[in-house]
Amino acid sequence: MGRKGSSSTSNALAVQVDAEGKVKYDAIARRGHSDNRIVHASFKDLIPLRQRVDMGEISLDRPSEEEVAEQMEKTKNALANLVSGAVAAQKPKNVKGGSRAEPTFVRYTPANQMGDNSRKNDRIMKIVERQQDPMEPPKFKHKKIPRGPPSPPPPIMHSPPRKLTAEDQEAWKIPPPVSNWKNPKGYTVPLDKRLAADGRGLQDVTINDKFAQFAEALFTADRHAREEVRLRAQMQQKLAEKEKAQKEEHLRALAQKAREERATSSRRDSRAVSRSRSRSHSVSRSPSPYSDRSRTPSDDEQAARERERMRRERRQENERQLRQSRMGTERRIQAMAREQNRDISEKVALGLAKPTQSSETMWDSRLFNQTSGMDSGFNEDNPYDKPLFAAQDAINSIYRPRAQVDADDDEGGAEGEMSRIQKSNRFEVLGKAKEGFRGAADAEVSNLIGLRQLCNRITANGNRLVMVLFNSRKTPLIPSASTV
Repeated sequence: MGRKGSSSTSNALAVQVDAEGKVKYDAIARRGHSDNRIVHASFKDLIPLRQRVDMGEISLDRPSEEEVAEQMEKTKNALANLVSGAVAAQKPKNVKGGSRAEPTFVRYTPANQMGDNSRKNDRIMKIVERQQDPMEPPKFKHKKIPRGPPSPPPPIMHSPPRKLTAEDQEAWKIPPPVSNWKNPKGYTVPLDKRLAADGRGLQDVTINDKFAQFAEALFTADRHAREEVRLRAQMQQKLAEKEKAQKEEHLRALAQKAREERATSSRRDSRAVSRSRSRSHSVSRSPSPYSDRSRTPSDDEQAARERERMRRERRQENERQLRQSRMGTERRIQAMAREQNRDISEKVALGLAKPTQSSETMWDSRLFNQTSGMDSGFNEDNPYDKPLFAAQDAINSIYRPRAQVDADDDEGGAEGEMSRIQKSNRFEVLGKAKEGFRGAADAEVSNLIGLRQLCNRITANGNRLVMVLFNSRKTPLIPSASTV
């Protein structure tokens, strides 16, 4: 204790305790600061005031008016000092402008006047502040003192130490740098090491939200378009059903009208039949050449059946045309192709009637029997090698009348000459084909309109012709589908 030089030179702080006897560990953080400085150095400082255990010890009352005024005055003075210091820093330091100090007058009485004390002269001296030279360099050097310690660092609360896991070690693993341009040693760098050195795995892949919005917009637009298409299809279906109903109603009205007309015509025919029966009974008593003009009930029924058949065919034809108008182009062509009873013009238009294609080339053999070329003659006056009609007698008989033909034998000779001309082959001199058309030799002249039977009937009975003409005038011919 009393030894000299026993004072310690260590900077270690002595252990301090608080009122409760606990060690003050925040003494290091408070070193260099005043006692009223707030320093957060414990876990309690991180807890909000309203959640602390010693909440009742802290007063949270509003300050009084006097405390508010005093604190406001202190704040005002502090702000004024800051402003004045900032303004003074902008002014020149050597030149002191502004107001100068007033001169001071002082009475001076000397104490000793060279041993002469007989007279004492008082003097009044004027003391004036000396004018400073603005260009004079500073006489003193300003030395900056070290700045005080800064604010204590905030406390860092560490979690208790724990053992590192494989994931943590992998996260803290720094891959060796691999250059994409230089390889002075010529080592083979694995691909995983090269990709790891690229640093692409360290960046989080972020997907823009616009992709999801775009996909959602496309989905919404597609759903909206499908809904519009569905509504449009429903509307078209309704319109088609409405049009079909209107057409069916129109056809139903036409059918009803046709039934009414048929009923009216049947009643009219029945009246005509009854009237004809009564007329036939009255006429049968008196002989007349026209007694066969009245029609029997069987003829009327046959005519009614014929008209009914015509109406049925016409209705079927109208239905077929309606179905074809509703068909598409391909289905209409297929339906027309399936029909068998159509003429050759329609088959040609549809491409159904195609000639049989033979692999062998077909030639006319009569052309090979002709002699032609430069040796047969060139540039002659007559371009034809043979006359058209080689049979000269046939030409003379047709175009030149014979003088030796008698007038009595005119009809018989003309008929014989006509038959002879028909039987002669006038074109045989041009060359005869080896084979003619199949069935041409056995063909006979067909009697299409029945003139021969009509002539026989005329010669047989003249009255029968009158009856046939009368019946044909009363019975209408069967109209075709185009006229109906």
